[in-house]
Amino acid sequence: MKISIGADHRGVEALAHVATDLQSQGHEIVVFEQGCGDRQCDYPDIAYPVAVAVSDGVAERGILICGTGIGMSIVANKIDGIRAALVNDEIGADMSRRHNDANVLCVSADM
Repeated sequence: MKISIGADHRGVEALAHVATDLQSQGHEIVVFEQGCGDRQCDYPDIAYPVAVAVSDGVAERGILICGTGIGMSIVANKIDGIRAALVNDEIGADMSRRHNDANVLCVSADM
């Protein structure tokens, strides 16, 4: 599966772990981070291109990581065709796919 992923400055470290894990499972990863590692970057600068990639069919799913996950989910859900879900555990992730057909997973790097 092709997955578009991105993180703001608070989620860069988590993003690296997620990307490595997904690649080891055979997924193709498109990373949007715009050099956020050492500088402050705002979540909309990342959430928008990740959500558009999913909306346009460039990627099948998206994963967004910021401090709380709230900002990313707000921005992603403004894009036509996106159903972004802020998820805190495996049950929420499963339910967001099975019952809500979420195509973008938003998670917290801090919580």
